[in-house]
Amino acid sequence: MPSLSWPDFGALAFFVIAWLAYSYVIAGGRGDRRGLNYLMDEYRLRWMREMAIRDMRMVDSGIMASLQNGTAFFASTSILAFGGAASLLRGADDAVKVFSEISFGMVPTRGLFELKVVGLLVIFGYAFFKFAWAYRLFNFSAILIGATPARASTDVDARERMATRAASMLGAAGGHFSRGQRAFFFALAYLGWFLGPWIFIVMTAAVVFVMWARQFHSDARRALFPPDDSRGAA
Repeated sequence: MPSLSWPDFGALAFFVIAWLAYSYVIAGGRGDRRGLNYLMDEYRLRWMREMAIRDMRMVDSGIMASLQNGTAFFASTSILAFGGAASLLRGADDAVKVFSEISFGMVPTRGLFELKVVGLLVIFGYAFFKFAWAYRLFNFSAILIGATPARASTDVDARERMATRAASMLGAAGGHFSRGQRAFFFALAYLGWFLGPWIFIVMTAAVVFVMWARQFHSDARRALFPPDDSRGAA
């Protein structure tokens, strides 16, 4: 087991803490209600309520198919990324020579390089499981949409309950999909570790800043709630 230098250990600890802290803020922290992900959950509920009173639901089926196809694409991409990272283990000696020439930190050893690759494999493996589970949840959501009583049904309460359940399932699917994408973004930051611990720290901070800006100050969020909207400033 290769030993980590203090700069490497500190950079890795910063990376893990940054990931966990950002996930907490987005998924359960105080900033959650102001973020783009939370706002989209409200629109998912609105979508399902509109779906419940539609006579024909081909539009909803088309949207679900699009969501499933996008999730399947990212799941496949994560598998390809996993395989590409695994291939680095076979050419570790050559890779160490390359990174030793461009590294801005300490010259990596073969053991440390392999440890970094294993970490990359863990990230892409995590992303695959998130995307695969999101795909499954989108399937469940499609089933709940199909089980929602038709507009002609006199049981309005049952229709509302099914719409709410479908929206909750869609929210869960969207949450896992977001975590998979977040893993991809943090994988980009993780690549900085191959160049050195200080580059690792800088890239991690840059990725967190970009994702935070997209959640709270992006054009996508302004599209949902313009600056003159009182809810957008809440």
